[in-house]
Amino acid sequence: MVEQFEELIGWDKDISRSDRRNPTETEMRFSIHKLITLLCTGFPCITAVALEHSSSNSVAKVQLGSTLSVVLERRKAKAKVVHSSLSRTKNVHKTAYFGKLTIGNPKQAFSVVFDTGSANLMVPSEDCKSTACQSHKRFQEASSSTVHQVNCDGSDIKPGTDPDEVTITFGTGHITGRCLQDDVCIGNLCAKAALIVSTDESRQPFASFAFDGVLGLALEKMSQGPMFSVMSRLSQGQSLQRPLFSVFLSDTDKENSEITFGDMKKEHMASEVYWVNVNPTSGYWEVQIEDITLDNKPQKLCQECRVAVDTGTSQIAGPTTVINALSSLLNVQSDCSNYKSLPKLGFIIGGLVLNLAPRDYIDKSDDDYCDVSLMSLDVPPPKGPLFVFGIPFLQKYYTVYDYNTSRVGFAVAKHADEEPASLIEIHRETQRKAAPSFLEPR
Repeated sequence: MVEQFEELIGWDKDISRSDRRNPTETEMRFSIHKLITLLCTGFPCITAVALEHSSSNSVAKVQLGSTLSVVLERRKAKAKVVHSSLSRTKNVHKTAYFGKLTIGNPKQAFSVVFDTGSANLMVPSEDCKSTACQSHKRFQEASSSTVHQVNCDGSDIKPGTDPDEVTITFGTGHITGRCLQDDVCIGNLCAKAALIVSTDESRQPFASFAFDGVLGLALEKMSQGPMFSVMSRLSQGQSLQRPLFSVFLSDTDKENSEITFGDMKKEHMASEVYWVNVNPTSGYWEVQIEDITLDNKPQKLCQECRVAVDTGTSQIAGPTTVINALSSLLNVQSDCSNYKSLPKLGFIIGGLVLNLAPRDYIDKSDDDYCDVSLMSLDVPPPKGPLFVFGIPFLQKYYTVYDYNTSRVGFAVAKHADEEPASLIEIHRETQRKAAPSFLEPR
């Protein structure tokens, strides 16, 4: 299946920083794989709105220990994909979610992907003349009274020296930018943070994107430096009720998708939250997969695998050998004749089977053509082999990202007019439940 392009470029991401205080250029690969999925011009969307929940009745200023939810704009588009073995072109639906934040004083608004697969904030700069930049909102540095330049490791620029730059390279293009520090606000939650402003962007693929930038929410170690992690800055400033955020994604217009900072919402959960510790070395929200199941039966296909939970990726991906083995076992008929009898596809995480229904892992076209929608992705060691849980998984499960304890929580998502999935326990001793206080109504 030939569709890897920007969908999954970057999962071999390797940020290499110079040890010098003033490097002329920092080379890194950025997780741009998800950006192509946000190319959705011309489709109806939900308006992004910030909703504040605070201990005070005033919304003029966020009080200590606040929570805030941002309703995410949802866009869906069709992408043409060529099936290499059948020489057939099919339409695959891609869904993307993004919302608003502001930078500077006075505030300048940008639409961004809230992305758990990267860790820096990046928007176009006012002095970027590239076509890709011109088609998006650009940060007007001269208009902000609180901005100042920093090096791209977050350090101050020494007198008599020029600030450094960062170059982001990927399969079909590049971004070059410099680094600033300014006030960054999500609704009324604000922190002083560093960001990358692009000064040059290649036309492909950026000119067609429907969003302005990316807010990376991966762990701090993946960022350019501590000042670049907006979530860390919010947590250290004690703006949040709890140092975590949670994500609820819906595929219908009957309910809003949202990201909540500082807490999680019981109304989005059809089960308890089960916690799994994150791999402490990767920087991703990466947890261990104990095995893969079909109708809850372990297949011994991917024992001791790992998976990164990524809100910015439109599909589920995994190592080629595992995906090929799964495809053989599933034996999906291209004419969809066995679609109704296909098994549940599950992943054992923390002693529980997190199941996907056929509609979650099969592309079924309008002309009754069926194919496995799982992407092949080969991340070399030491970061791989690796699965990526993108939007289809995140629509099924409500996820919580705890910065304080470096763990991810999974709960069955509660959707309007939909029967929730069940969590099947495999190893009772390895499951991790949420602390009761997290689930108590407020």
